[in-house]
Amino acid sequence: MVEQIILAPVIIFMIIVAPIWLVLHYRSKRQISQGLTEEEYHQLSELSELADKMADRIKTLEAILDAETPDWRNKV
Repeated sequence: MVEQIILAPVIIFMIIVAPIWLVLHYRSKRQISQGLTEEEYHQLSELSELADKMADRIKTLEAILDAETPDWRNKV
């Protein structure tokens, strides 16, 4: 009786869930191995440029704060 209770979910898992799981797993592996698409590479380049601009802005703001309020770093 107990074996039948355990056997039913195992059979359902093996027939329905396992094949779907395997297909999705190997599809994602294939996408990862292909690398970045051209659109993703373009987005990554744009984000890199924005990060560089933001870093420059932060350096400029820190320079302004250093000139106007030399001890501002100690207050933070």
